[in-house]
Amino acid sequence: MNNIVLASSSPRRIELLKKFNIDPIIIKPNIVEKVSIEDSVEEISMALAFEKANQVSNNFNNGEIIMAFDTLVAYDGEILGKPKSEDDAINMLKLLSNKEHVVVTGLSIIKANTNIKVIDYEKTYVKFRQLDDKIIKNYINTQEYKDKAGAYGIQGIGGVLIEWINGCYFNVVGLPLYRLDILLDKHFDIRLL
Repeated sequence: MNNIVLASSSPRRIELLKKFNIDPIIIKPNIVEKVSIEDSVEEISMALAFEKANQVSNNFNNGEIIMAFDTLVAYDGEILGKPKSEDDAINMLKLLSNKEHVVVTGLSIIKANTNIKVIDYEKTYVKFRQLDDKIIKNYINTQEYKDKAGAYGIQGIGGVLIEWINGCYFNVVGLPLYRLDILLDKHFDIRLL
């Protein structure tokens, strides 16, 4: 099999890929994430994923498979990025309390030195339970919110904040396995299983 390159340094993505015996070459992309408010969450996530994969693909020329992802959390059309501070995280959690939001991951897969470029996305709806100040404070104290879009991690302690999800759980983690497997199989004859 061709070398798999992950254009990300996300420990969650690396861990998930390794469960499927994929030990990717890790290269952290260095892009400036420009977002246009006219674009949809889906368009933004796909554009950012493609920009990451495209930039990293310039380092390879032997048919390597470069994968990149960009996971965004949005509520009522507003993108909630990674919190800039503790107060920012508190405000995000209060905003999401007892409400449904969407998690969209853009996927981009490029075969180096070819014209094969695949771009897609996965979308999952997430409903938070009613959060009181005490549960928000306790969650913030875990420090888990740091470096997480929307200020929570479903795969960790943050799972207790969530009432239900509709869609791919692994999409909320940041690596939509189902969609990735379909795209790898269809375009690159690679299967996770």
